[in-house]
Amino acid sequence: MRTVPLGKSGLQVPAVAVGCMRMEAKTDREAEALIRTALEHGANFFDHADIYGGGRSEEIFARSIGMTPRLRESMFLQSKCGIRSGMFDFSKGHILSSVDGILKRLRTDYLDVLLLHRPDALMEPEEVAEAFDTLHTAGKVRYFGVSNQNPMQMQLLQKYMKRPLVADQLQLSAAYTPMIDAGLNVNMQNDAAVNRDGGVLDFCRLNEITVQPWSPFQYGFFGGVFLGSDRYPELNAKINDIAGRYGVSDTTIAMAWLLRHPAKMQPVTGTMNPDRLVECIRAAEITLTRAEWYEIYRAAGNVLP
Repeated sequence: MRTVPLGKSGLQVPAVAVGCMRMEAKTDREAEALIRTALEHGANFFDHADIYGGGRSEEIFARSIGMTPRLRESMFLQSKCGIRSGMFDFSKGHILSSVDGILKRLRTDYLDVLLLHRPDALMEPEEVAEAFDTLHTAGKVRYFGVSNQNPMQMQLLQKYMKRPLVADQLQLSAAYTPMIDAGLNVNMQNDAAVNRDGGVLDFCRLNEITVQPWSPFQYGFFGGVFLGSDRYPELNAKINDIAGRYGVSDTTIAMAWLLRHPAKMQPVTGTMNPDRLVECIRAAEITLTRAEWYEIYRAAGNVLP
């Protein structure tokens, strides 16, 4: 498996992360099959969140593989906290208690990465920094990051942190490209020119923060999967054409499109199907040409200026 740097952590991690959001709906046997398949193919970075299945996804993950210290050392574990019913909560107390619950469910003493799950309008950065320091000093979390945050939010938090943020998890797919569109339509009077995220993609590149695209096969905000969708006939035709050139599936090419970007992103899968997971992982073996990348971008309905 090809690797990418995880921010400024010094760690090299798999280019494809395995998302575990839907694991709560799987039996232990099904979950184990997915995890073992991932490990066999070098995809040993697993993404969790305390809200996934109300914690059940983390429980099933650890129970299904019979988590042991030796097995734990063979993987990277990342989880997220901060979403509560009807609100977001980045208070020190909630972060600390959330991590204790995550560690218990995952049957481990530490997380490699903890992300704040979406922004909290009432975030007090000094308090978050205190929580992070407490967790790091106790050996419970090695590195920290965020999800769905813009540059100013990250700068505000980073001002009080002793360690650099290593990741920002953001929605991105061939059919959902606002943070790419604005960079191509600079100084233009069209909808694609609207900067909706403060230039987060370039900010992350400048500050060596790893972008982790989530929902790499979705259009809109969980609008559905674009692969095979009647909504995107031209995009699917183009992806299938390129897939034929490489002798791989459309899933592989859609994932390879993200990996082709020079930001050295780490897309997060969502599938619970071991065979489809292998198709996602295989994307790390492919480097699309510049022309192919733009062909897919335009086929999704984007117009180059």
